[in-house]
Order: sequence, then structure tokens, then C-alpha cells
Amino acid sequence: MKISVKTSTAEKAHDLTLNDSVWNIEANDQVLKKMIRLQLNATRQGTHKTKTRSEVSGGGRKPWRQKGTGRARQGSIRAPQWRGGGIALGVVPRDYTFDINKKERRLALKSALSLKAQNKELVILDQIKLDSMKTKDVKKLIKDLGLKGKILFVTSDEEEDLFMATRNLGYAYHIMAEDINVLDLINADVVVMDEAAVKKIEEVLK
Repeated sequence: MKISVKTSTAEKAHDLTLNDSVWNIEANDQVLKKMIRLQLNATRQGTHKTKTRSEVSGGGRKPWRQKGTGRARQGSIRAPQWRGGGIALGVVPRDYTFDINKKERRLALKSALSLKAQNKELVILDQIKLDSMKTKDVKKLIKDLGLKGKILFVTSDEEEDLFMATRNLGYAYHIMAEDINVLDLINADVVVMDEAAVKKIEEVLK
């Protein structure tokens, strides 16, 4: 697959041939969904808790005698059917994460990258450099490139200026190539990478 590499002013620099085994595979929706669920589950604290009938205070004595009242037998006013009673089968603290093997992780990442490339949602720049860490600089870059929606910048190096410039924007984010992940890719409308980041990703995934 060939793609045009642009400059920061949206002018064509040259063509780049992408590795088809990374950028042009048939996306595996099942593995993509599994990986997204894994990442979302990892953000859950899992600290939810309800009290069972043994943990609710009160209800130490039998509310009325077993027979002779005409009412249903009851052993405690903290049983689940009572108002203020314990919760039956309620939630308890738990870990929502699960395991996924390395092949599935790689396939999910390749699938996400391929979807971006195939849907023309991938922009490659020769380099991503800002004059300062001011937000107006990254806004100018986005305007010059004609980008809209949620934008994910991926660079090969740390690029502190870019990170600081995008930090105040709710629609632009920056990560390094080594931190690239399925959730960020799928969540973005446009992915902007520098050429060095593309090569670094290919080295790991090819």
C-alpha cells in the first residue's frame, strides 16, 4: 500500500510504501472487540459492594413467633425481602480484567491500523514539530492539514511541546509509537503519525 507523506503545511513530500502485513490486512472484528473490552475493563475500579443479610445491622431477633399469627414465618427483618434488608446476589469487589494472548494483541493492533489506512483516516507527516508548547500552534497545524473530529498524534520521540499543546484540547491527543493501542486508534477519527513512528511500528509488528 502506498501513501503520500505530507509536510506540516499539507504539501506532498514524497510517497511511502507501507508494509501490507501491518497496514493492509482484513480486520478481525472479533479480536478488535475483545481487545477494546479488555482495555475498557482495565479502567474499572471494581470497588462496588452491597451488603448481604449477615452484614446489615439489626435484625437480631425473630420479628414474631413462628406459628399462630396468621402471617408468613420470618426469621429476621434484615432478610432480602424486607425494606432495609440485605441484598441477595449483590455485587462484590472484583477484578474485571482477563487474559488475551500475544497473537491476538498483535492481530488486534494490526486490524486497527489497517482500518485507519484503508478508510483514509491515516495522515503521515515527514515530521511533527511545533515552535512552542502553545495550544495555538497545534491548532494551526490541525487547520493547515484540514483535519476534523478527534485527532490522535503519534510520534516516534517524546515531543513534549506537542504533548503540552494538545493537553488543553478535548479533541486532540498525543502518544508515542511505543504506547500505541487499539482503543486510542479506534476512538480517533484521524490518526496523524510522523514517518519515523510508522517505521518503528512496522519493526515491531511485521
